[in-house]
Amino acid sequence: MAAKNAHVRRRLAPETRKALILDHTAQIVAREGVAQLSVERIGKKAGISKSLVYAYFPNLTELLRELYQREMKQFRRLQAAAAEKAVTFEDLVRSITHVYLTYMHQHGLLIERLQSEPSVSEVHDPTEFSRDRAVDYLAEIVVKHFDLPADVARAATDISFGLPASAGAYLHRSDIELTLLEDITVAMILGSISNLKNEFMLRKKHIER
Repeated sequence: MAAKNAHVRRRLAPETRKALILDHTAQIVAREGVAQLSVERIGKKAGISKSLVYAYFPNLTELLRELYQREMKQFRRLQAAAAEKAVTFEDLVRSITHVYLTYMHQHGLLIERLQSEPSVSEVHDPTEFSRDRAVDYLAEIVVKHFDLPADVARAATDISFGLPASAGAYLHRSDIELTLLEDITVAMILGSISNLKNEFMLRKKHIER
């Protein structure tokens, strides 16, 4: 009787089952890419029927969209939590950069493959993980900390956001140590913003006669 009961499929809560489907989808995409994905294969990996997968997701596109949103929400939450703990501006830049590079090191291939699908990456939730909201938040800090005009601060912050992304891409195609790359990226961000305050704004300042 015990052996027979061991084969009885355990009932899972809907949210747990949904997360399981997303987890197995992420594994397949990260290892083999989106082209190798099918509802049948996901169901087999998750130990459920094809029809049950469809009960949660009407098609593969919706499944991949939700997976992408889940990854980006988790990533932005980690960055927000790290930013809240920062004491100095260098702490802020380093903590956000550290989260970015660490997350991309662990999940970068999955996110890259999801972003390569236009029908997936075009879907955004601005209330949860908008890049613009993050830039606005940091730009306000840059305005106060460096006493820069709002338009200059926002432009600098937005452009600086591209540095961790470039660093993450470099990480995947090189054998550089993560900590060294983090140090380089942080130095470049801090240096560029400091230069705006110390040189760019002075050059633009009207001559006093």
